[in-house]
Amino acid sequence: MNQLYIALDFPTEAEVFSFLERFEATRPAVKVGMELFYAAGGTFVRKLVERGHAVFLDVKVHDIPETARRTMRIIGQLDVELTNVHVAGGKEMMIAAREGLRETNAETQLIGVTQLTSTDEAMLRDLKIEGVMPAVVREYAQLAEAAGLDGIVCSALDLPELVSACRADFRFVTPGIRPTNSQADDQKRVATVLDARQNGASDLVIGRPITRAEHPEQVYLMLLEQWKGQFSW
Repeated sequence: MNQLYIALDFPTEAEVFSFLERFEATRPAVKVGMELFYAAGGTFVRKLVERGHAVFLDVKVHDIPETARRTMRIIGQLDVELTNVHVAGGKEMMIAAREGLRETNAETQLIGVTQLTSTDEAMLRDLKIEGVMPAVVREYAQLAEAAGLDGIVCSALDLPELVSACRADFRFVTPGIRPTNSQADDQKRVATVLDARQNGASDLVIGRPITRAEHPEQVYLMLLEQWKGQFSW
């Protein structure tokens, strides 16, 4: 809990390790997304774990229950800290995924994606999803909790509706985090580290503000200090 995951949004393993070599004093927690996982595979993920990085494997599984079960059975062998499924796959799929993961790993936590940070109200209407964003995310969070998941992925902006609606140890992993005055890029619902702390986030995911920085370890340590409560402003 209380991790700050760096989103490793690189297309190749070589670029990832070139980036991580710039971290001389730390072994940051990292997030491996679909592009990188499909390119580099499970062996690469194991290398990260063996180097001492806590890994969030962000593959957003969304399939029929038995496929989700078998997929998570394999992911469990990678010893990552965290992985995820789409809540939209339904309760039966989430239960199957959790059971498959537990067959090979008792420690890896499983969380559910509610709505992507690129989703807005207009997209909900396009998808024929009724309700405003906070209500939709709350319903998805409660469905994930009912399926026995360990937490959810959600925007920090959604947290005020969620913290009181879920159990005390439920994990709220928040992407779309940007330093103050930073660009939102392709994400529509973004927040600062302070927003996330105040709203009740458990963990943060930050990508481009760190990976594109001239001195990424310095930026990471600054954001980590803010996240841990020793605010510098």
